Amino acid sequence: MFTAGFSGGVERRYDFSALACPRLVRYLARALAGLAGVENSQSYVGTTDAYAQTVTEFVSHLAQATDSPGGMDLEDLVPELLDSFEANLVTRYGDSSTTPYLRMQQVVKLLRLVQEDNPDRLSTVMQARLGFTAAQAGQGRSRPLDAYPDAVFEAIQAAALADVRAARDRMLAGERLAATGQDPVGGGWHGWTRENAAWHIARRGPLTGTVRAEHGAGSKIDELGGIGRLNSYFFLTAHDVVAFVVLLMCQTGLEPEAACGLSADCLVNPARGYVSVAYVKNRAHGQSRKTLRVTDGGALHQPGGLIRLAVRLTAHGRRLTGTDLLWTHTLRSGEVISSFGRHRATDVAAFKRAFLERHHLAPLFEAAGEEAVLNLRRLRKTYKSRRYQQTGGVLEDFAEGHSARVAAKHYANIDAHRPLHEEAVEKGLREALDAALGAPVVLDNDGRRLDGSADELPPEQVSAALSGDSDVWLASCRDFHASPFARRPDAGCPVAVWGCLECPNAVFTTRHLPALFSFAAFLTDQREEMPVLEWNARFALAWERITSGILPQFTGEQQATARLIAESHDPALHLPGQILQGLT
Repeated sequence: MFTAGFSGGVERRYDFSALACPRLVRYLARALAGLAGVENSQSYVGTTDAYAQTVTEFVSHLAQATDSPGGMDLEDLVPELLDSFEANLVTRYGDSSTTPYLRMQQVVKLLRLVQEDNPDRLSTVMQARLGFTAAQAGQGRSRPLDAYPDAVFEAIQAAALADVRAARDRMLAGERLAATGQDPVGGGWHGWTRENAAWHIARRGPLTGTVRAEHGAGSKIDELGGIGRLNSYFFLTAHDVVAFVVLLMCQTGLEPEAACGLSADCLVNPARGYVSVAYVKNRAHGQSRKTLRVTDGGALHQPGGLIRLAVRLTAHGRRLTGTDLLWTHTLRSGEVISSFGRHRATDVAAFKRAFLERHHLAPLFEAAGEEAVLNLRRLRKTYKSRRYQQTGGVLEDFAEGHSARVAAKHYANIDAHRPLHEEAVEKGLREALDAALGAPVVLDNDGRRLDGSADELPPEQVSAALSGDSDVWLASCRDFHASPFARRPDAGCPVAVWGCLECPNAVFTTRHLPALFSFAAFLTDQREEMPVLEWNARFALAWERITSGILPQFTGEQQATARLIAESHDPALHLPGQILQGLT
């Protein structure tokens, strides 16, 4: 048995006295106590809880696998016992689960610590087995937590802002009531008005059951709304604290533990409309102190202003509790506590559910295909996602509080960014293609450029293109014997007929539209008959040039006319003039 202290004043007692294998358990508990840090530990309480659960499961497995667990000691540990525990985990959780590997990681780490303190107690083969974590269980690949949909995030932020405003207005009203009240004690039953009750709370502390009993004012206090309602005029409630934390995370993207563990003097170095928020990050190699620069001012949409309001509204509660932590709230009993001191952040799960219910947010979650759960980590992920999109995916600008590697793995590589990444890849490929392959040259019937280029063709080339003398089926060719695809100068163009679509010598006019539509129909038929990869390799670029580079340059009327002509099913209409002359 040992007691570990964690940041925020949280204490947890771990008792393994009821487990079998008491001799072995003594070593494991000592290793876990050292890992947690019995004195002034900054480890995350949830991590230590997970280790304690693993110790319980491991020892229970050993008790079932051995004949005399009561006498089991370090010398009795053999690799087979560790391997059988791993096999049991894989059977229970399945091959695809990461839990077996994580449990084995914890057991092996504790046993390595035991080995360091007792170097001669474990056998040589057991020491060798501790050289690796698992033989069967795979690490798996965890899926990064995704961001909330924008509509859900914005609704959560708006609801939190509404709650913060309501808390502000309620407590200001309480101060006004106290200013007009007087001491209710001695005034009898009639002395307990709302104003007098506010006067009592402001000067003597929160109403409690003891106050009700001492002054016989229970029924009157109940008429005024009860202890909880009256105390809320001067102290935040748990619902208020949840709203403040949610709004702060929506505005700053702080880690949940950091937002919950802020101190009252966390604002430092104010200057030019900005202020730094000093916070503790518990999972940065133990604990590290960091600062985050945020906007400051007198409005609730500015994180600095929001924290200053919280400092003001929790001042009375901090004086009563003697804490330097920012968040305090009153319980229904009237007791005022440090919100995240003796109570873990996960203890507010009920208040997070109430937050969603109070603001009727469940239908919005369902409409977005989401489970109606207020997850503080997802709020942080969504803030980071928005920041990522604002910076255009530039990791150096986005990796605020992280290394670029961590930012890319945990905050950039999420499902919410998949369309953004696909669009970036498509844009990059298009830019590369445009750099390697110029836009098609498209002329109107008067020889003017339709493709947006300011470069005019030489008059002789314009004349040849409009006359049809240089037609090569899908286009007119500026110089058939100066092909960029030919291996030697003055050689004729060697590419397939649709190669004109990629050639800088090609010029397209309305005369070529029927042939282009006919060829596009041919490509559509081929797509149905050919494997996708083969069609892409042969015709994807030609299809892209026709549908995106050439056709959009002509009017809808011109395209409609050409399409009707192409559907006449007269192949001679789409042959080059030179071929027609040869045929006749």
